Amino acid sequence: MLNEREIESCYLGQFIPVHYHHNMLMDQNRMCSFKAAIDYAVKPGAKVLELGGGTGVLSWFAADKADKVYCVEFNPDMVQEARRMLALNPKGEKVEVIHADAFEYLPPEPVDVVICEMIHVGMLREKQVEVIESFKRRYTERFGGPLPVFLPEAVIMAVQPLQQEFDFEGYYAPIVQFQETGVSYSGTIELAQPAVYSIIDFTQPNELSYAWQGKFVIERDGVINALRFVTKNILAVVPERNSTIDWLNHYMVLPLELPVTAREGDVLQVSFQYRAGGSIPSLQTTLQASLLYQAALQPASYGAVYA
Repeated sequence: MLNEREIESCYLGQFIPVHYHHNMLMDQNRMCSFKAAIDYAVKPGAKVLELGGGTGVLSWFAADKADKVYCVEFNPDMVQEARRMLALNPKGEKVEVIHADAFEYLPPEPVDVVICEMIHVGMLREKQVEVIESFKRRYTERFGGPLPVFLPEAVIMAVQPLQQEFDFEGYYAPIVQFQETGVSYSGTIELAQPAVYSIIDFTQPNELSYAWQGKFVIERDGVINALRFVTKNILAVVPERNSTIDWLNHYMVLPLELPVTAREGDVLQVSFQYRAGGSIPSLQTTLQASLLYQAALQPASYGAVYA
């Protein structure tokens, strides 16, 4: 009998279809950000480990400076694909593609940098947090400190109330939507500013579940029928430039089961909970939104006490 992680691995995370990995190669936002961060984090002569290597492209970026790169991949189809592609590229011979489970693998020697991109919006579906926490514990037991540099170094997650259009040529369908960043969608109206609900620092111990309750001051009249989830990955911190190299996942818009009509100045309370690596429906079933304060019902001299 398979356990929950093994069942999920059959269709998520470590067993993402090959063609999906090919699409990631064409994602310029992802590729450019990771290339820049890896170029900064990997020093000449470094030893590097990638957990969940996919096509091997991030390991190949590291091979430009590293002496040795261990690229771990659990999906046998991707192992073959990575080996084939690396053989076509200069310095690809520096990368050793290893067929192994990232939950169990440790390198034969200490490494300087660990790359892991098992990232979905909100740390859902894929096993980024769980894999890194397992690795840190096992690595410390075998090699002691210090821990390697992790890439990404941190993740900032936020949520935002929306009025979202769910009409598709007259067909009403309140579905999960993924939106490109930096693109204006006519059917999406932001009703309040985003609020950060979790910050993950991979150098520190991290919880494997998230529970949040927060408030928003509504900035315009509308019907709150969805929540947008935002995930910003801090791939590398560059202290000498007082800056970071970031990668922003596509936004994820989840419809609310019970929409809330609100006016400017109202205060909305939102709550949800889910575990890292859990399914999107597991988060959806916990989404709650309700008005705590209705500005129109208050005396004109009173302000929004929750603002």
